[in-house]
Parts: sequence; C-alpha cells; structure tokens
Amino acid sequence: MSRVYFGGFFVDNQPGIIVDREAMNFDVVIVGAGPSGLTMGIRLAQLAQEQERELTICILEKGAEVGAHILSGAVVEPRTLSELIPDWKEKGAPLNVPVKSDSFKFLTEKGSIAMPTPPQMHNEGNYIISLGNLCRWLAEQAEELGVEIFPGFAAAEVLYDDSGAVRGVATGDMGIGKDGEPGDNFEPGVELIGRQTIFAEGCRGSLTGELMQKFNLRDGVEPQTYGIGIKEIWEVRPEVHDEGATLHTIGWPLKSDTYGGSFLYHNENNQVAVGFVIGLDYRNPHLSPFEEFQRFKNHPSIRPLFEGGTRVSYGARAISEGGLQSIPKLTFPGGLLVGDTAGFLNVPKIKGTHTSMKSAMLAAEAVIELLPVEYDEENPGPALEASAYPEKLKDSWLWQELHKVRNIRPGFQKGLWLGLFNAALESYLFRGKAPWTMGHHADHEQIGHKDDYPKIDYPRPDGVVSFDRSSSVYLSGTYHDDNQPAHLRLRDDSVPVALNLAKYDAPEQRYCPAGVYEIVELEGQPALQINAQNCVHCKTCDIKDPSQNIHWTVPEGGGGPTYPNM
Repeated sequence: MSRVYFGGFFVDNQPGIIVDREAMNFDVVIVGAGPSGLTMGIRLAQLAQEQERELTICILEKGAEVGAHILSGAVVEPRTLSELIPDWKEKGAPLNVPVKSDSFKFLTEKGSIAMPTPPQMHNEGNYIISLGNLCRWLAEQAEELGVEIFPGFAAAEVLYDDSGAVRGVATGDMGIGKDGEPGDNFEPGVELIGRQTIFAEGCRGSLTGELMQKFNLRDGVEPQTYGIGIKEIWEVRPEVHDEGATLHTIGWPLKSDTYGGSFLYHNENNQVAVGFVIGLDYRNPHLSPFEEFQRFKNHPSIRPLFEGGTRVSYGARAISEGGLQSIPKLTFPGGLLVGDTAGFLNVPKIKGTHTSMKSAMLAAEAVIELLPVEYDEENPGPALEASAYPEKLKDSWLWQELHKVRNIRPGFQKGLWLGLFNAALESYLFRGKAPWTMGHHADHEQIGHKDDYPKIDYPRPDGVVSFDRSSSVYLSGTYHDDNQPAHLRLRDDSVPVALNLAKYDAPEQRYCPAGVYEIVELEGQPALQINAQNCVHCKTCDIKDPSQNIHWTVPEGGGGPTYPNM
C-alpha cells in the first residue's frame, strides 16, 4: 500500500471553489512578464501609438514582482532589444558589462583541455546581464506606454467561449486552506477577458500544456526536449575577478552519455554567475543534477575562483532545447504562444532571450493587424486566429537562425563524442544546409531501470564551495503559504511507490533541485512526501517523471522564489 504525504498533511486534490468572479476586459491579455511577454506588451503599445489607436493591454505575472521568477545565465545578444527600443542605452537599460573574452574547455577529473570556441558561442557585441533586472527595466518601459502589469496574480485557468475559443484567463483563488475550503482571507480569482490572449509563460507553462492538448498544437512536430539549469551568483575576491570574461565547459563530472556543461560569467561588482545545465534526456536514474553541479565547483581549475568568496543567490529553471523541429503550432482561436513556452531557444548559442523577444515582436505585428479598430463589446463576433504570425516568423531572421542549428542538439543523443563530431559537420561543412532534420525523443521515456545503472557516490558538501539543497533553497528566497493546497499534484498517488521507487529508485528525490520530493516511512510503509513549500518553479518534475504522473500547477500568486539579481 502506498500513500502520499503533502508537507505534513494527507490531502486529496480539491476542485476550485465556484464563486462569482469579477471580470476585467482588455483588448489583449498577456500571461507572463518575462522577456517575451513584456516585449509583446511594449510592441503592441508602440504600434497602437503609431497608428493613433487606443489599445488596452494587461500583463499578468505570478511572481511577487516582475523579475522574481526570472533566471537565466545570462549573456544576451542585444539584436532584438535594439529593434524594439533603439535608444536603450540612453534609457538606461541594465546592459553594463560587454563580453571581452570567451573560453571553452573540456574538463577531465583532474585537469582541463582548452578547445576552440564553437562559432555559435562567440560573444563579441553581447553583454553579461541579470535577465531579471532587464525584465524589471522592460516593465518600466511598458508601463510608460500605458501597459498595465499585475504582479502577484497567477493565471490558473484558461477561459473559453461557447465555440471553444480562448476568451481570456482567470487568476487563482486566494486564501484556500489545505482542506480545500475558503479561509477567513479568501479572495476569489479575477477573470481577464481579451480579444486576444497571449501565453508567454516560459518553459513548460502549465496553461500552455492544456492548450497543447485542447488544440492539438503538437501534432506533426517532434517532442520537446529540455534541460535543467542550476545557477548560483557569487561575490568573489577582486584578485580572481575578470569582468567581462566568459567560460564554458563540457566533460567532467558528467559521463560521455549525458548531455550537459557549465558556464561562468564575470559580471560587475566582483560577481560571477556560475551554472550547470544537464539535458533531461539522461538515462541513469541515480543521477542528481544538483549534486553534479556541486561536484563541478570542486574541480581543481574551478574551486580557486570561489574559495574565499560568498554565495549570494541560488536558483533553477528548466529550458526548452528542442529547437525548430519542436516548435508547436503557435496559434489557435483567440490567442497564441510566444517565447520559451513555445521553445525558441538557440541551444548551440546558449541564448534564447533575443529569439523569445523577436517572436513576441512578430506576434504583436500580427495581432494588431487582426484586431479591427471598431469593436462592439456587446457583439464581439467570433474569436479570431492570428494566422499571419507563423508566416511572419518563417520570413524572419529568427527562423533562419534556428534552422541553421536545428541538427546540433539532437546529434548529442548518441553521446558526447558523436555529438561533437556532428556539431562540427553542421557548423563548418553543412552550415545548416544539410538535407535532413534530426528528430528528438521525449525526456521522460529515456530514464533507465535502477539495476541497469551504477549508483553515484556524491561527496558531502563542504560548506565552502559546495552546499546542500536546504541552504540553497533558502538563498532563493522561496516562500509559499503553508496553508494552501499543494500545487504539485499526482494523477495517481500509487505511482511514486509502486512504480517510481520500485523500478527507478524514486528519481524525483534527485532530479528536483529543491528537495521537494522525499521517500519517508509512514506506518511502516514507504510514502512520497511532497514539500511543496520548497518548490522553485523549475518544472523539472513535470518533465522528467517517468509516467508523467506529476502535474505542476500554479500556487497562489506571489509564491515561489524571489530572485534579486538572477
């Protein structure tokens, strides 16, 4: 017999409380205040000004503030920002550290080998930034143009009209207790009704997943494949800081059958962003991305950078790695997808901000063409579909950029060495013109049986450069009200013990970078304990669970991490 234990309570999933909700009407509703959502709002407002039109636009953000849930490396290519706001330097955009040098190394257990920097990873003209701070600045630009931004409100439900078209979203109810009943502080959600609803939720958006199924958006495309990125910010000693320098590594501590590598970016104020990305198509169920990252920092060529320094922040986020062949159908009646929720990351470049923003600019142009100037709210007519958006994408530099590198990431499915060989052929011989397009596989299907792979002996954290999960989550500023239904839900509560533990040694204990999932003993039997209050919203569990039994939903608005400078 198996049981599921949610942070101290046995509970059943409760349906939403049905109450009368206030409704607010806008021309365009945007879900998510990341780079693509904010760009969408800005570009729509710019076009409305140019056409001397009035357009009401709102952006919902589940984080307590804009930028609170934003995490990226990040080296940004400013191409799209220059298209969107040509005078961004004069307006004080937080791009302060131009990249001055690039290094690329293959790590062995004790040493390193300098390698030529792949052409896609040359960063001349790019900037080391905090993407969260860039989003905060973009929000200011949007609000100056009249865009309304509502942080702390999580879009929890897609609203449909009688024909099945999207008509907006509803925010989650606030103040519901663990028992599923409204508490003294209960506040019903709000309906945001739009002529077009834009989903810019970022990687593995929960509402986007619903839309994929309802409108069959993934029909005819390759499965999306993902990576988990774990990042820390350190304040290092001035004598080891090299502002503007970047380093990427592959190799140790990962085996050659596991895709992944590291980045180190020297930002301003003696700060270094360090991170590790592992493809979620890894097979060994005993592998822990968090522990691999901690182990990496102990490499002889890496550890000296952090000794004597201070770890300032920690976070984790899944990223969409599928590229061009995994981009779904982007439009449906009443709305569309932009940014990383659709999967516009250029994996060989290790950059997705400029592509996500460009997708939003093109979507804005399609949407404003779609919306008639004269609009009767009493008789709105049928929901429209922005079919010009994918056509604009295919005619843009964005599509050309992703097409050129489409075969590099899938080449690593056969291991590091064949992947590097294929990447060299694609980059220097075919130059994106190979007469084929490689496919992907679903990440959750790749994990192997626990008896077929060796356990990994991870060293204990030393508290100097390597740390445990609990102290790391503390640095992320993560907070969820304990008295709310868990936002991490199981479709079948027998699966964690009967399948995951029995066959895979409960891999959710290791692939989660925040210690959310634990196998505990209750009444003499193993049970899965879900510490939902630890969740940093990375979405890895929703992606990697072998039977897709874990369903990530939004918690109360304002919950989750509070990243200050990520």
